[in-house]
Amino acid sequence: MSITAARKQELITEFGVNDTDTGSAQVQVAVLTERIRNITEHLKQNRKDFAGRRGLLTLVGRRSTLLRYLARKDHDEYQKLIATLGLRK
Repeated sequence: MSITAARKQELITEFGVNDTDTGSAQVQVAVLTERIRNITEHLKQNRKDFAGRRGLLTLVGRRSTLLRYLARKDHDEYQKLIATLGLRK
């Protein structure tokens, strides 16, 4: 259900400014998107996992907040990020 350390490191190198950039909004959105996709697949198999569904909604809200921040601060980077991740906004 969670992402592996190797996959997280791939996302950090792909979306971060450097290899140790874990705090930028782009990296956080990429990691949250990967976690959301994993939990969504889990919930397709386990329909009665209501705690997992609540966790999913929490992650979606956190990602939404970060995306709003990024759209406000750097709209070009925001457009590039949602195109890369395949988000529909």
